[in-house]
Amino acid sequence: MTNLVIDIGNSYTKIAVFKLDELLAVVQFETVGNDTLDSFLKNYNIDKAIVSSVKKDIEPWQTDLGAKIPLTYFSALTKSSIHSHYLTPETLGTDRLAAIIGANYVFPDQNSLVINGGTCITYDYIDAGGNYFGGSISPGLNMRYKALNYYTAGLPLISTDATFNAPYGNNTETAIRSGVQNGIKHELMGFIESYNNSSSIGNIILSGGDSIFFDTLLKNSIFAPYIKIEPYLVLKGLNAAIQKHND
Repeated sequence: MTNLVIDIGNSYTKIAVFKLDELLAVVQFETVGNDTLDSFLKNYNIDKAIVSSVKKDIEPWQTDLGAKIPLTYFSALTKSSIHSHYLTPETLGTDRLAAIIGANYVFPDQNSLVINGGTCITYDYIDAGGNYFGGSISPGLNMRYKALNYYTAGLPLISTDATFNAPYGNNTETAIRSGVQNGIKHELMGFIESYNNSSSIGNIILSGGDSIFFDTLLKNSIFAPYIKIEPYLVLKGLNAAIQKHND
């Protein structure tokens, strides 16, 4: 069974092809159309497809895809192997839901904290029994830099510097960098410690575009041995969901 998995996020659309659990290919686009999709898929014979989107509108290329291939739109109603106790499942972001399904699929019967670093940073915990109760959402790395520039009159827009490791800044640029990057580091540690104190964490799974940077922030922490980087966790969760749906 060859599955097409499409994850439409706030900034990018990721498209992957799986043969059962094996990831054959993955690409990323800012915008997608029929030509883009057809060019990518010309070398694959797709049996099923699944689309997850943070956007409400269905684009024409999705309708066209559904006319060619059996297509599932991923939602809280899609069958999965987890037990969600979220009070408003219709409002739960599909990327968060797919990530926790992926965590439960890749690391079954284990307590896992999923930290997804993208446009936003999300924290979601799933226990060894596959129970999910909720999580947290905070501004992402780039969003914090942009917000400081946008909502002030004098602070410049600067970019991430993975080599910065000072405890404070000694000019405006490094003060911003300290506030943003050290702030995220302390936030990460605070959430991890909180979850670990309430129920021991077996895995700290980093995913999303900033996963490597987050790993750098945490590499010297006491939690470093528990960290796993899974950049395609959402895609793997969607693939697990379509396999469960097909079953």
